[in-house]
Amino acid sequence: MRTSRLEAFSDGVLAIIITIMVLELRVPEEPTLHALAGSATGFLTYLLSFVYVGIYWSNHHHMFQVVERVNGGVLWGNLHLLFWLSLFPFTTAWVDESSFARTPVVVYGVNLLLAAIAYYSLQLAIFRVRGGAGLREALGRDGKGKASPFLYLTGIGLAFVAPWLGVLVFSLVAIMWLVPDRRVERYLDAREEAAQV
Repeated sequence: MRTSRLEAFSDGVLAIIITIMVLELRVPEEPTLHALAGSATGFLTYLLSFVYVGIYWSNHHHMFQVVERVNGGVLWGNLHLLFWLSLFPFTTAWVDESSFARTPVVVYGVNLLLAAIAYYSLQLAIFRVRGGAGLREALGRDGKGKASPFLYLTGIGLAFVAPWLGVLVFSLVAIMWLVPDRRVERYLDAREEAAQV
């Protein structure tokens, strides 16, 4: 089956996740900058989670530009990823409401780790479908993809020492993924040039 329904459903779920997260932001009770400062941690946790959802959306979009067809395994792999991403509003709000307490930061890190594992599992499912070899070729060695789970584990471990250290590592992983990843675009450009020859 074609990828269009999977992509449309995923886009809708990710839009809802972002909407829920922004609705969790507390509006200041007073019309002052001082009152707005009280919402700073909420905005920072929202920003970090928004960036992560954006990273997943962008990479998901690129991934399905290479794949022409999906099967049941890919559909369930995609739902597995969306499940972990759908928990971002909950874990984000918990980190904010606890003012970056240890347990919520650890749970947030576990949420990030499980989403990364689900994304990798989705890639493996795609590799097995007809046309999935193109994604494997486009991704190559995938250094960032392989490093991310280890960095999340490091952040989770550091959160037991000091929660802000965990958040720092999680932020660094997000920054690492914000650097535009052109592997899929280069692969598609090369495939298009080869087709024109």
